Amino acid sequence: MPVSETRESYHHGSLREELITACVALIEAEGIGAVSLRRVAREAGVSPGAPYHHFADRSALLTAISVRGYERLERRLRQARQLAPTAARALGALVETYVWFARDHPAYVQLMLRPELSQPAKHPEAQTAGEGAIRVLTEAVEDCQREGIVPPGDPSPLVGMVWALAIGIVTLWLDGPLEGRCVSLGTTPAGLTVQITALLESMLTGGSRQSNTDGH
Repeated sequence: MPVSETRESYHHGSLREELITACVALIEAEGIGAVSLRRVAREAGVSPGAPYHHFADRSALLTAISVRGYERLERRLRQARQLAPTAARALGALVETYVWFARDHPAYVQLMLRPELSQPAKHPEAQTAGEGAIRVLTEAVEDCQREGIVPPGDPSPLVGMVWALAIGIVTLWLDGPLEGRCVSLGTTPAGLTVQITALLESMLTGGSRQSNTDGH
């Protein structure tokens, strides 16, 4: 029996996880364009047909990774919000948490920022994957409203502003421009992120927060 078939027989229960792990590593090494089910199978050391036991096509695999990324991000965001001593600090912490997550898991975030790759029409779970993260941010904004540091009413504008701020930092960092800019400013992307969130909190509270410009 071929080695790949033997491996699949003994590890079928973990095959899905192995394929996801192989795909994430492939994206980090060569980019999303390198991903095909055949290539991922080769990277995982299984037969070309093995991925079809778990994923109907390439977009199904990418959807699974994107959904997992959002689940992991949501857990981190919830923890950051719970640990924050004030609502303003929670907003800053959520931005920082998203940036640190992107730094540590670039393959996940690349897919999370490219929903068209998951073909949401075919995979409805891709359409709702990010709702948990937005819900955490909305709850933090509502906390700010209860503390009276932002206007009452529809939280959506501030939610959108903070989310756009986080995505903007992440995109600039992952795509490269932020690195060069930080060199000219004498800081690092992580340090600049902390400075930005300190400014956000200061604008919300009218005070100031001592920032650690060395980053997370």
